[in-house]
Amino acid sequence: MAINPSIITRDLEKIAEPTGNIYESIHVIGQRAKQISSNLKEELNTKLSEFASTVDNLEEVFENKEQIEISKFYERMPKPSTLALEEFIEGKIYHRFPEQESEQ
Repeated sequence: MAINPSIITRDLEKIAEPTGNIYESIHVIGQRAKQISSNLKEELNTKLSEFASTVDNLEEVFENKEQIEISKFYERMPKPSTLALEEFIEGKIYHRFPEQESEQ
């Protein structure tokens, strides 16, 4: 069984540091991952919609190759959760808690 080289052990204390709580950090990372996933899905659908055709023809075979290449590119990209975790660790994510702000 081969081990994926992109799998990295993370220090939970580093992840919990910005919020003071590991669960809040994971929640923030999860929310950002949803945003990234939504943006990537929209981008992919936009690119694939260019190939939408209601007529079957010989050129469709060549278009399918381009569609496959686009799809493979997106499949090889890092997962949204990995991207969100990297952004969080690097401090690129702005997060706030509205409940705490309303109390002040």
